[in-house]
Amino acid sequence: MTEENEMAAADGQPEAVGVTHSGFVALIGPTNAGKSTLVNRLVGAKVSIVSHKVQTTRAVVRGIAIHNNAQIVFMDTPGIFKPRRRLDRAMVTSAWGGAKDADFVMLLIDSERGLRGDAEAILEGLKEVPQPKLLVLNKIDRVQREDLLKLASAANEKIAFERTFMISAENGSGCEDVMDYLAATLPEGPWYYPEDQISDLPMRQLAAEITREKLFLRLHQELPYSSHVETEKWEERKDGSVRIEQVIYVERDSQKKIALGKGGETIKAISTASRKELSEILEQPVHLFLFVKVRENWGDDPERFREMGLDFSK
Repeated sequence: MTEENEMAAADGQPEAVGVTHSGFVALIGPTNAGKSTLVNRLVGAKVSIVSHKVQTTRAVVRGIAIHNNAQIVFMDTPGIFKPRRRLDRAMVTSAWGGAKDADFVMLLIDSERGLRGDAEAILEGLKEVPQPKLLVLNKIDRVQREDLLKLASAANEKIAFERTFMISAENGSGCEDVMDYLAATLPEGPWYYPEDQISDLPMRQLAAEITREKLFLRLHQELPYSSHVETEKWEERKDGSVRIEQVIYVERDSQKKIALGKGGETIKAISTASRKELSEILEQPVHLFLFVKVRENWGDDPERFREMGLDFSK
């Protein structure tokens, strides 16, 4: 072992073998392009929540993957769209900020939707981003190859992408090629995180995100995406279990009734689904208690933005 590797091992860092690479890769794209699904796929574990509801990801979530001798830190950013209110603007600002902090920017495009709408505007915005860029066409299993080639050509005419990848985040097709390229191309350097760390998200916050995901999956047509979940209590118990208390904040009494459901049926179903996944992630029994409270206009509260890792923009 070299002196440098001995020092790394003594510091609790993984023991490097040969030359190591590391870096940050920002995933940007329109809403519901599949960024969170792709990050989870590439990391090999759940680090970002997924739902059919648009703008589910609110702040940059970092998922950490090891591939060959490289540590790749994927930054799952909020979907970029035309903002209408303060929360929207803060999310879009966070997404572009993540892109400018990365070693590589990976633009993820839904192959079915192509370059329509927000994708066209994102391509224009990318012209101002100096970092090397990769184009990733997702959901290729739903589109004819001829149409994929036309889409790739159209995007590359607008931006000088280093490489174009065609993948399915859902089934993993093409994802190994992305990992091979990044592992070989990221700068040489030490790893930023311990080998067994898969995210920089605190567990209390991840637990809140898991519950928010179950909330949206259950009520994505009925409850506004501005609903918010906070983990208020976390108690490790002597029997090896953990007691977690969370509050679901909504903006109106009518939304509280929807979240609770008739006879509490909806909130029980959300709690059961969240508790099951949290038990698997934590590898210990979980006692989860959910409460629903009304917090009017929480989208105008600077403290809530700080908790989500967003700037309180005007």
